[in-house]
Amino acid sequence: MGRRRRGSSKARPPEPRVLGWRLIQQHPLFVSLISLVWPIHSPDAVGPEGWMILDPNGRMHIDPNRRGTAEEWAWIYAYGLLQLGLGHLPVRRPAEAWIAAADTATQLLLRSLKIGKRPASVPPAPDLSPRDAPSLFRRLQATGVPPELTQLGVAGRDRWDLMDQPLRGSESKQLEQRMLQAERALAIGLTQAVRSAVDLAAGVTDRLGGRTQTTSAQDAMRWFISSFPLLGALASSFELDEDPDHCRALDVQIAAVDPEQKRIYVNPTAGLDLEESRFVLAHEMLHAGLRHETRRQGRDAYLWNVACDYVINGWLVEMGIGRLPDRVMLYDPELKGSSAEEVYDRITGDLRRLRKLSTLRGRGRGDILEGRPTWWHGSGCDLDAFYRRALATGLELCLSSERGLLPAGLIQEIRALSHPPIPWDVELAQWFDRYFAPLERRRTYARPSRRQSATPDIPRPRYVLQEDALSGRTFGVILDTSGSMSAELLGRALGAIASYAASRDVPAARVVFCDAAPYDQGYMPVDDIARRVQVRGRGGTVLQPGVDLLQGAEDFPRDGPLLIITDASCDVLKIKRDHAFLIPEGRRLPFSPKGPTFRIS
Repeated sequence: MGRRRRGSSKARPPEPRVLGWRLIQQHPLFVSLISLVWPIHSPDAVGPEGWMILDPNGRMHIDPNRRGTAEEWAWIYAYGLLQLGLGHLPVRRPAEAWIAAADTATQLLLRSLKIGKRPASVPPAPDLSPRDAPSLFRRLQATGVPPELTQLGVAGRDRWDLMDQPLRGSESKQLEQRMLQAERALAIGLTQAVRSAVDLAAGVTDRLGGRTQTTSAQDAMRWFISSFPLLGALASSFELDEDPDHCRALDVQIAAVDPEQKRIYVNPTAGLDLEESRFVLAHEMLHAGLRHETRRQGRDAYLWNVACDYVINGWLVEMGIGRLPDRVMLYDPELKGSSAEEVYDRITGDLRRLRKLSTLRGRGRGDILEGRPTWWHGSGCDLDAFYRRALATGLELCLSSERGLLPAGLIQEIRALSHPPIPWDVELAQWFDRYFAPLERRRTYARPSRRQSATPDIPRPRYVLQEDALSGRTFGVILDTSGSMSAELLGRALGAIASYAASRDVPAARVVFCDAAPYDQGYMPVDDIARRVQVRGRGGTVLQPGVDLLQGAEDFPRDGPLLIITDASCDVLKIKRDHAFLIPEGRRLPFSPKGPTFRIS
């Protein structure tokens, strides 16, 4: 006999129990319910000639050695799923009557649904009335359990197919929540089964559970809406664009998102399957929902996109949402628990390698799109409020239903979005409050009150500040007067400084203009800062000499804070005093500041 060639043997066909599970997966009645059950191989739990036992944790113990056809296994799986969806757990007392009522009601429902084929080893249930388990249970309690009703289960001899085990307080609450989820899932499945039956009768599909021709991305989007509450609100509001011409015009290789349009572009030529489509769509929706394009703050757009990709991909892998496509390289388990800002600071040290990495849009291009293409027309809306509300609602639904695993970093970012950022002028006022506490005034009769002129016979004191209260109550202002600073920015910054300083009894501030050289203006009354200041310079930007001038000035208090106003296009500063920066919105300093940074919006 000649030697068999390598690779010539045919693959073994799937076992009947696997085929039976596939039949159940294709039935619309069990689309939502099937995710709450975990079939496990446990022949010791099943009795002789038994098939399946269902425990309160949603685990379906089956005997893999049991011989049966695919239709018989489909009947067994449907039997267990209906037991769970009809709320037959936990077992009530007396247990024998409840098990008999539950088995009878489940068999009668399966008979009307015509799913699979009942194994010959399982006796058929008699046609009784009523047909629901609670009503049958009350009847059997009153009349007793006939012997023929005690053999209807699928667990084998001397076993119950509903595992009866004592539950503690916490386990009882978890089981109650799981039963509520199962009942809702069965209700959703009934709705989908009716819709599928109508489509079959209308000739839209050729089988029950069949669908019209849809793409994997469309199926994934429907899955988010029906089965994943965290992103369900976002998915229902996004438009899916799979036009190859649009993807070619935007140079999208796999996918990209435009948060302003609330549109996700998926290239149909990428060949994504259902699991990969779920991963990609969740990736793009998190980009938009977490407002990554507005959190860039002057960082490099592509590198910031890469940093956000690392964080999002790590979350999705941890949550088990879909499958990471093989072409996606932006995943590193060592970055687990890091924020996008931390990842950005780490990856900027190897720019040559990072420029060669690919996002879902392609190499060297971020998948967060900005601007509107010519074919789109829409109306504006408050996107921050929309995304904040959608993610907050999805988070509460996930936490209340205890469905799935949510990384702590994702929960933290979503909850942070629920609290809008503090305006820059309020943050600046809080900074002034830390250094200039309200002054106490004392009463004195040496200076009469103005009200005394109306009643000269009644002496009235006047409230005045202490003579030494204002000494040393000042701060330094280093103003970038280079040519890149706009007049509007200077006006808004100086006006805010003057108003807050005056409201906190600061008589004067030390002002230094800086461009290529410092220009010391000395101490200026706070009213003159916003009114009659004459800006000098308007050349290059070198701020360190101005900082050194105030840090070494003998007539400036040692504990006096510095407020530096710049457009962030400056040199690296070394500041020993307490300080803060005031920069425009969307800009970023070329170094990591030690003091607070206020961004003028």
